[in-house]
Amino acid sequence: MINNEVKSQGRNYTVPLITITLLFFMWGFITCMNDILIPYLKQLFKLTFFESMLVQFCFFGAYFIGSLIYFFISISKGDPINKVGYKKGILFGIFLAAFGCILFYPAATFSYYPLFLGALFILGLGFTVLQITANAYVSLLGSEESASSRLNMTQAFNAFGTTIAPVLGGHLIFEFFSSPDGSFSAVATRIPYLIFAGILLLVALLISRVKLPSFQMNEDTELVKGWGALQFSHLKFGVFAMFCYVGGEVAVGSFIISFLEQPQVMGFNEIISKNYLSLYWGGAMIGRFLGAISLNQSISQGKKVIYMLGAASLVFLVIFSIVDLTFAQISFFIVFIVLNFIAFFIGKAAPARTLSVFAAINVILLISAMVNHGELAMYSILGIGIFNSIMFSNIYTLAISGLGKYTSQGSSLVVMAILGGAIVPVFQGYLADQFGVQHSFIIPVFCYLVILIFGAYCTKYLGHVEAVESKSGH
Repeated sequence: MINNEVKSQGRNYTVPLITITLLFFMWGFITCMNDILIPYLKQLFKLTFFESMLVQFCFFGAYFIGSLIYFFISISKGDPINKVGYKKGILFGIFLAAFGCILFYPAATFSYYPLFLGALFILGLGFTVLQITANAYVSLLGSEESASSRLNMTQAFNAFGTTIAPVLGGHLIFEFFSSPDGSFSAVATRIPYLIFAGILLLVALLISRVKLPSFQMNEDTELVKGWGALQFSHLKFGVFAMFCYVGGEVAVGSFIISFLEQPQVMGFNEIISKNYLSLYWGGAMIGRFLGAISLNQSISQGKKVIYMLGAASLVFLVIFSIVDLTFAQISFFIVFIVLNFIAFFIGKAAPARTLSVFAAINVILLISAMVNHGELAMYSILGIGIFNSIMFSNIYTLAISGLGKYTSQGSSLVVMAILGGAIVPVFQGYLADQFGVQHSFIIPVFCYLVILIFGAYCTKYLGHVEAVESKSGH
């Protein structure tokens, strides 16, 4: 049995959710800084596209290594999170991530690319622990039926961090802390990452002081060992879908600045392109807020429309206030917001169906970005962000649905699949070196096709998943 202290607290999850949401914000901000580091370090160390994508390889490769270690501990010793509790797991992840940020100081001081990669690996290990603990924790803070909506809301603030990061982080590295003569210098990364470490430690202090509901095993309960999570077919397919999703999203985000620099696309420099990168991640923020509303089964259809219109308008204005672009330059995004609304209603508030619809749209947008030039190519690639929005939370909750006592173990497998963020960009980097940036987007096309099929699978076999949930006692 899982010891649920929430019963004695009247099941009031507001304070815990707000606290964890703050963590999701910082987590998203620092992760998105990789998209700034890639073009910066590429110029600084004169790297090829393949070599520059080692940034993502080391960062997201850490997710695989960390999750693999966690999984083998869970099958041999029992699930660590069920033993120590989610709060301690979250705090450990934050401290490890902060240490990774601190390691940027010696990396920048010695201006040595492998040291940067090492710091990114440690940072990735910290976020691995957070992925395993924080996402599963949010899914447990309420009913399983509303888990996807709840996770979309926290992921929306994660996306708020990724929206601000290109503008603020790009300003700090490309401009504020750059060399007076405008040349690239590794020293520009030292102070920003020390600031990030300090903020993470402040968040850890806040979480340590807040009373979070406990979801850990009772002392008289035998810890679950073995490979039990792998008995669930939807989990195994979900792991592969998550690999493709993270790989596709990270690959697209990693190449946006380089894509917009192409003469046949827009010919922008890094300072201009970083604002458009914010639109890509800002789209994910809009979509996640809309997803949190659309996938909430307790809200009537009429209220959903009103809430979604209000949320979309407010978040769009927030993005407009963040980016250094005119209204005319971002007005095209309104078309994608309308299309997003239509896609949500086609999905009928069903996580699996909505996932398939969004994946299909991204396949179309990627093909458009590959075959067109100028603004049409740019708009197509930027529009992908808003349809990425609900994919992580929907894939995650569909994959771990009905796992019961194997939830944390299954979560570690899904997080292990974040390895896609390490592998897919490297393959795309190789293709970009060989055939050009624009044609390299064929790699994410295949990723989104897999997600489309996973959504269709879960839609068709939803009865099987519900049977698994019933068997697990949920």
